[in-house]
Amino acid sequence: MSILTKVALAGATGNLGPAILDHLLKAQFHVTVLTRQGSIHELPESVTIKLVDYDSIDSLSSALQGQDAVVSTLGLGALQKQFNLIEAAVKANVKRFIPSEFGPDTINPKTSALAVSAGKVAVQKALVKAAANGSISYTYIFTGPFLDWCLKAGLILNISERSIALYDGGERPFSTTTLESVGKTVVGVLKKPEETKNRGVYVQDAAPTLNQLKAMAEKVTGTTWKGIELSIENDVLAPALVELEKETPDPSKFTLPLAIASIWGEGYGSHFKDLDNELLGLREFTEVDIEAVLAAAMT
Repeated sequence: MSILTKVALAGATGNLGPAILDHLLKAQFHVTVLTRQGSIHELPESVTIKLVDYDSIDSLSSALQGQDAVVSTLGLGALQKQFNLIEAAVKANVKRFIPSEFGPDTINPKTSALAVSAGKVAVQKALVKAAANGSISYTYIFTGPFLDWCLKAGLILNISERSIALYDGGERPFSTTTLESVGKTVVGVLKKPEETKNRGVYVQDAAPTLNQLKAMAEKVTGTTWKGIELSIENDVLAPALVELEKETPDPSKFTLPLAIASIWGEGYGSHFKDLDNELLGLREFTEVDIEAVLAAAMT
């Protein structure tokens, strides 16, 4: 495959987009940001901005002319917009499509069966079909939860209350990656197109257990943290599945619980075994590195 130099980024803002944009620019890629009509964003002068209508394949295809790759970081509520984006990418002869994965291993059967994974799985199927025709290639990037962002958002530790949920005893390692390392991973994939073609790549900064994070948090703060014992099956999954059985389920009552199950539940593949860190130039964190991330989240 020829060298990929021109990259279109869908979703340059939000939680993940800025980190990916920053590393693409540092690596000297020519970046075009796709943005909706009416959106106002402050972006570096070196970035080309294309206004698009995600509901129009013609609009997207026009914006993607001359691009080598598309990187999508569209959020959970906009995943369906990727179907038009894929079709437009094929029409514009784009070589590589990186969909909005960047999380749990949605190839894992248990994870893919979760309702919260349905949108990503549907996009995977569309990409596999397009790639089978030789029209385009793809790479899924699996990173686990974003360590730095999740810490600041209170999804791993409750910093204000000095507490942490210990799911099923808190002894399962889980792969986790910082936003900066996700940006580096995207660059690594684009620089190694043949080695990452039509497959999922797995990266992690670390694979701690919740108990290890509790101990590190205590070390960083010099205080005792409370561990709250919770069962994935009984306390997390059961209420979510009850909600899903309702005629009109409330996403706020099942989305996060299902995501928690995919990270800390048994058999969901959240501790990646075969890593692509070395291929993509990503070193694993030491305990000191993890403690630094914890400390930064608490400031």
